[in-house]
Amino acid sequence: MDFIDLKTQYAALRDPIQQRMQRVLDHGQYIMGPEVAELETALAARTGTAHCITVSSGTEALLISLMALGIQPGDEVITTPFTFAATAEVIALLGAVPVWVDVEEDTGLIDANLIEAAITPKTKAIMPVSLYGQVPDMDAINAIAAAHGNLPVIEDAAQSFGARYHDRESCNLSTFGCTSFFPSKPLGCYGDGGAIFTHDDALAQACREIRIHGQSKRYTHTRIGVGGRMDTLQCAIVLAKLERFAWEVQQRMQLGQAYNALCDAAGIPRMQQREGRTSVFAQYTVRVSQREQLQEQLKAAGIPTAVHYPIPMNQQPAYQGLCDRPTPVADRLATEVMSLPMSADLTQAQQQQVMQALTSVLSNT
Repeated sequence: MDFIDLKTQYAALRDPIQQRMQRVLDHGQYIMGPEVAELETALAARTGTAHCITVSSGTEALLISLMALGIQPGDEVITTPFTFAATAEVIALLGAVPVWVDVEEDTGLIDANLIEAAITPKTKAIMPVSLYGQVPDMDAINAIAAAHGNLPVIEDAAQSFGARYHDRESCNLSTFGCTSFFPSKPLGCYGDGGAIFTHDDALAQACREIRIHGQSKRYTHTRIGVGGRMDTLQCAIVLAKLERFAWEVQQRMQLGQAYNALCDAAGIPRMQQREGRTSVFAQYTVRVSQREQLQEQLKAAGIPTAVHYPIPMNQQPAYQGLCDRPTPVADRLATEVMSLPMSADLTQAQQQQVMQALTSVLSNT
């Protein structure tokens, strides 16, 4: 069993993917070809945002957004330590300081109730992270940002494209929404890719220039930029995958709810979903003790697992000392979370196999 079954997905989409890729090979515009603008238009329409700017990765999406906002050395950006390194990495790369705010016990999402206490005169942005396919409490976060001089809010939506928050799409909830098309994401390409979403015309233009080395036109560099373009072939692949993405989101939700029922029946603690929000279950995550032992036993039974994430960013060697705010909930979750196989093509039989193995292993520990 694969942890994420990309082979079955490709088999279902082989023809449109190959046709899309062949089109690119035929026209030969591998950088900024017509599929780039086509994908940006399609993604903006799906999310309901005014602008979509495709970029070379989800990491680059976050970095370019911060650059567009003018984040400078010494500025502070509030975020969560319970996330992948990219979230904190882009802040530190600009010489700014990631300010850790602890997470909710039941969701692992940044605790909006703790954000205000972390705001200082140096705070220049808030970067909440959508985790396991679910969006944080963006209304509360946006209200706090508005009350403190309209601080920009950047949703790190690498895991939540396709999820909804009170009938609004992830990536259409704040100043910026940034997502990733890494192959394992709910909507993935076959390499690296990402996108930035915003309603702000000026910020969108800044992002477009920054992703092409700060050029407003060829060889005219009006700002500091990066080589951050998403290549045409990867855009073509995402366009092909969009054909069945609505079905995949529905499948993920059904599988997630089935996992919920199975875990609840077996008394296995799991990460929760909040009312008024949907999840695309980028990962399905339970909480266990003696995790390494359980993982080894499940591996022996043919069940792959993963951990998102085993070490919070504030405990990572490269980030220790940047911010000393305590995050006891994130620290505890990092020792307990374990993700189970999850993808739109996971079968009911496979899901039963996973749960039978998990309950058997747990009963013997």
